[in-house]
Amino acid sequence: MEKWYQATKTQADFYIVYIREAHPEDGRQVQANRRDGVIVKTAKSEEDRKEAAQACSVGLEVSLPMIVDGMDDAVERAYQGWPDRIYIVDLKGNVWYRSAPGPAGFKPAEAEQSLRNLLKG
Repeated sequence: MEKWYQATKTQADFYIVYIREAHPEDGRQVQANRRDGVIVKTAKSEEDRKEAAQACSVGLEVSLPMIVDGMDDAVERAYQGWPDRIYIVDLKGNVWYRSAPGPAGFKPAEAEQSLRNLLKG
Protein backbone atom coordinates (compact mmCIF):
# COMPACT_ATOMS: atom_id res chain seq x y z
CA MET A 1 0.00 0.00 0.00
CA GLU A 2 2.77 2.43 0.87
CA LYS A 3 4.48 2.11 -2.53
CA TRP A 4 1.16 2.55 -4.32
CA TYR A 5 0.36 5.60 -2.19
CA GLN A 6 3.75 7.21 -2.83
CA ALA A 7 3.45 6.62 -6.58
CA THR A 8 -0.12 7.92 -6.89
CA LYS A 9 -0.76 10.38 -4.05
CA THR A 10 -0.68 13.41 -6.38
CA GLN A 11 -3.45 11.89 -8.51
CA ALA A 12 -5.84 10.63 -5.80
CA ASP A 13 -6.59 11.08 -2.12
CA PHE A 14 -5.75 8.08 0.04
CA TYR A 15 -6.97 7.34 3.56
CA ILE A 16 -6.77 4.46 5.95
CA VAL A 17 -9.90 4.28 8.06
CA TYR A 18 -9.05 2.59 11.35
CA ILE A 19 -12.06 0.61 12.54
CA ARG A 20 -12.43 -1.67 15.55
CA GLU A 21 -9.51 -3.98 16.19
CA ALA A 22 -9.88 -7.35 14.45
CA HIS A 23 -7.73 -9.27 16.93
CA PRO A 24 -7.68 -7.54 20.30
CA GLU A 25 -5.59 -8.95 23.14
CA ASP A 26 -8.72 -9.26 25.27
CA GLY A 27 -10.68 -10.91 22.47
CA ARG A 28 -9.79 -13.07 19.50
CA GLN A 29 -6.01 -12.59 19.54
CA VAL A 30 -3.99 -14.49 16.94
CA GLN A 31 -0.57 -16.08 17.36
CA ALA A 32 1.02 -13.93 14.63
CA ASN A 33 0.10 -10.77 16.57
CA ARG A 34 1.65 -12.16 19.74
CA ARG A 35 4.78 -13.12 17.81
CA ASP A 36 5.03 -9.67 16.22
CA GLY A 37 4.29 -7.79 19.43
CA VAL A 38 0.94 -6.44 18.19
CA ILE A 39 -0.89 -6.19 21.48
CA VAL A 40 -3.99 -3.99 21.28
CA LYS A 41 -6.92 -4.15 23.67
CA THR A 42 -10.50 -3.52 22.61
CA ALA A 43 -11.02 0.25 22.58
CA LYS A 44 -13.34 1.51 25.27
CA SER A 45 -13.13 5.15 24.21
CA GLU A 46 -12.37 7.31 21.19
CA GLU A 47 -8.97 8.07 22.72
CA ASP A 48 -8.19 4.34 23.01
CA ARG A 49 -9.08 3.87 19.36
CA LYS A 50 -6.95 6.84 18.29
CA GLU A 51 -3.99 5.42 20.20
CA ALA A 52 -4.48 2.02 18.54
CA ALA A 53 -4.66 3.69 15.11
CA GLN A 54 -1.41 5.53 15.77
CA ALA A 55 0.28 2.30 16.85
CA CYS A 56 -1.04 0.64 13.69
CA SER A 57 0.38 3.38 11.49
CA VAL A 58 3.78 3.15 13.15
CA GLY A 59 3.80 -0.65 13.23
CA LEU A 60 2.87 -0.97 9.55
CA GLU A 61 5.31 1.82 8.61
CA VAL A 62 2.76 3.64 6.47
CA SER A 63 2.50 7.35 5.87
CA LEU A 64 -1.02 7.31 4.44
CA PRO A 65 -3.34 9.70 6.27
CA MET A 66 -5.45 7.85 8.82
CA ILE A 67 -9.03 8.55 9.84
CA VAL A 68 -10.42 6.87 12.95
CA ASP A 69 -13.95 5.48 12.90
CA GLY A 70 -16.07 6.54 15.86
CA MET A 71 -17.08 4.25 18.68
CA ASP A 72 -20.46 3.85 16.96
CA ASP A 73 -18.61 2.05 14.10
CA ALA A 74 -20.64 4.02 11.53
CA VAL A 75 -18.01 3.82 8.78
CA GLU A 76 -17.37 0.14 9.39
CA ARG A 77 -21.09 -0.62 9.07
CA ALA A 78 -21.65 1.65 6.06
CA TYR A 79 -18.77 0.13 4.12
CA GLN A 80 -18.74 -3.37 5.62
CA GLY A 81 -15.09 -2.73 6.43
CA TRP A 82 -14.36 -5.44 8.99
CA PRO A 83 -11.70 -6.77 9.19
CA ASP A 84 -10.27 -4.76 6.27
CA ARG A 85 -11.14 -3.74 2.72
CA ILE A 86 -9.96 -1.45 -0.04
CA TYR A 87 -12.41 1.00 -1.57
CA ILE A 88 -11.98 3.41 -4.44
CA VAL A 89 -14.60 6.15 -4.46
CA ASP A 90 -14.82 8.71 -7.26
CA LEU A 91 -15.31 12.45 -6.78
CA LYS A 92 -19.10 12.05 -7.00
CA GLY A 93 -19.10 9.52 -4.17
CA ASN A 94 -19.65 6.49 -6.38
CA VAL A 95 -17.90 3.31 -5.33
CA TRP A 96 -15.60 2.41 -8.22
CA TYR A 97 -13.91 -0.56 -6.56
CA ARG A 98 -14.65 -2.63 -3.46
CA SER A 99 -12.39 -5.47 -2.46
CA ALA A 100 -13.57 -8.65 -0.83
CA PRO A 101 -13.05 -8.73 2.95
CA GLY A 102 -9.44 -9.14 4.07
CA PRO A 103 -7.08 -10.50 4.63
CA ALA A 104 -7.69 -12.80 1.63
CA GLY A 105 -9.60 -10.12 -0.27
CA PHE A 106 -7.10 -7.35 0.46
CA LYS A 107 -5.45 -7.08 -2.97
CA PRO A 108 -3.69 -3.74 -3.48
CA ALA A 109 -2.52 -4.64 -7.02
CA GLU A 110 -6.10 -5.26 -8.14
CA ALA A 111 -7.24 -1.98 -6.57
CA GLU A 112 -4.31 -0.14 -8.12
CA GLN A 113 -5.37 -1.33 -11.59
CA SER A 114 -8.93 -0.18 -10.90
CA LEU A 115 -7.65 3.27 -9.91
CA ARG A 116 -5.55 3.47 -13.09
CA ASN A 117 -8.68 2.69 -15.11
CA LEU A 118 -10.65 5.37 -13.28
CA LEU A 119 -7.94 7.98 -13.81
CA LYS A 120 -7.80 7.21 -17.55
CA GLY A 121 -11.45 8.23 -17.74
